[in-house]
Amino acid sequence: MTIINNALSGAIAAQASLNASSQNIANLQTRGYTRQGALLTAVTAGYGAQGAGSGVKLSAMLRFSDSYKTQQMWRANAELGQRSNVQPYLTQLEQVMGNDKSSISNGVDNFFKSLNAVAEDPTSGPLRGQVVTAASALSESFNSIYAVTRNQQLSVEQQRASILPKFNTLVQNIASLNERITAAGAIGTNTSGLVDERDVAIDALSQFASIEVLEQPDGSRTISLKSGQPLVVGKMASSLSTDTSSGTPVLKASFGNSSYAIDDAKMGGQLGGLGNFERNTLLPLQTSIREMAEQLATAVNAQLAAGNTPDGAPGKPMFQLNGGGAGGVLSVPADYQATDLAFAAAGEPAGDSSNLQLLIGIKQKSITLSSVGSVTIGDADTQLVGKLAIDSQQNQSLLATATTIRRQAEDDWAATSGVNRDEEAINLVEFQNMYQANMKVLAVANTLFDATLAMLG
Repeated sequence: MTIINNALSGAIAAQASLNASSQNIANLQTRGYTRQGALLTAVTAGYGAQGAGSGVKLSAMLRFSDSYKTQQMWRANAELGQRSNVQPYLTQLEQVMGNDKSSISNGVDNFFKSLNAVAEDPTSGPLRGQVVTAASALSESFNSIYAVTRNQQLSVEQQRASILPKFNTLVQNIASLNERITAAGAIGTNTSGLVDERDVAIDALSQFASIEVLEQPDGSRTISLKSGQPLVVGKMASSLSTDTSSGTPVLKASFGNSSYAIDDAKMGGQLGGLGNFERNTLLPLQTSIREMAEQLATAVNAQLAAGNTPDGAPGKPMFQLNGGGAGGVLSVPADYQATDLAFAAAGEPAGDSSNLQLLIGIKQKSITLSSVGSVTIGDADTQLVGKLAIDSQQNQSLLATATTIRRQAEDDWAATSGVNRDEEAINLVEFQNMYQANMKVLAVANTLFDATLAMLG
C-alpha cells in the first residue's frame, strides 16, 4: 500500500534528520566542525492522476559551508601570523635601544661629556682616565646592543627551522586527506568529517604562510603560495627546506622533481613575517650599528693621531674595530693609557687643548648610515631608535587590525557553519514530531489493512 511506503519513507527521513542533529550537538565544541543537515526531497507520483506521491527520500547530507567566508578566515590568519610573530622582536629592540642607561646614545653622550670635563685641565690624570673609562663604556654600549641583534638573528633562524617541519607535515596531511576525500566521494561516502579535518589543517597552514586554495571537481583542493609556487596538487605535496650551500640561508621548495627558491620576505604568515623582519629591519639595523661604530672610531682615531700626547708623541688609536663577531663591534685596547691621549695640537705644549676641542666637535660631525641616511654622530642612535619605534607602532596597529579581522572572519564562518544549540534543539523536536507522525500513519495503515483482511475473510 502507498500509505505504508509514504509513512515508512517519512520515518526514515525523520530518523536521518535526527541523526544529523545529534551529530551536530555531539560536536558542539569540536574545533572546525561544520554543521550538517539532511536534504529531503518529495518522491513524485507514478502514472495515474489519483496518485499523491510516493513519499520522501534523503537526497543528500548537506554541509553548511561558505567558501568565501572560509577563504577570508585563512587570509586573516596569515596576516595575524605575520604581525604577531615579529612584534616581540620589535618590542625588545625598542626597549633595549631606547633604555636611558644602556643605549648607544647614553654612551656617546657620556664619552663627549668626559672630553668636555677634561677641557678644564687637559693635563689632569684622573680626568684623562675618565675619558678612557667612558670610551670603554661606549664600546660596551655598542657591543651589548649589537649582541641583542645577533641573538635575535639566531632566534629568527631557530624559529624558522622549527616552523618548517610543522609546515611540511601539514602539507603532507592535506595531500593525504585530498586522496582520502576523493576516494570516499567516488563511492558515495559522506566526506564532511574529512573535509573538516582538511580545513583545520589548511587553517593551521595559513598561519605560517599566505596561501591560495582552489576547489577541484573531484573534491580535492589545490594549494599554492600567494606568489604562485604549488604546495599541494591532488595527493602530491611539496616540502620546504633551508639551503645554506651559498653561505646565505635560502628557503627552497621541492615539488616532484623540481626545486625553486622562495622569497620568504614575501610569503606572508609567520615565515613571511620572520623573513621580512630579518631582511628589512634586523640586518639593516646591524649594518647601521657597525657603520656608526666604524665612522665614530675612525673620526676619533684620526683626530687623536693629529695631536700630541703630554710627552710630545702622536696620539694612539683609542678605538679598535672588531667586525661584529664574538668580540663585538668596538673595543678599547687593554693597554691603552690616559697618557696616550693627544689633546694638544702638534707642536704645542702639554696644556694645550686645541686638538681636544676638535675631538669634542666630532659629536656634531655628519656620518652616513644605510637605514637613516646622513645624521650627526650625536643624533645617529636617536634616529635609529626613532625609526625602530615607527616600525614597531605600525606593526602594532596592523596587528590590532589583523586580530579584529580574524575575529570577525571566525564569527562570519560560525554564523554559517557553526552549530547553534537552540536551532538544533528546535530541529530535534520537529524531527521527533515528524517521526512520531509517520509512525502514527503506519499504525493507521496497519488498522486499515487489518480491516480489509477482515472484510475479505
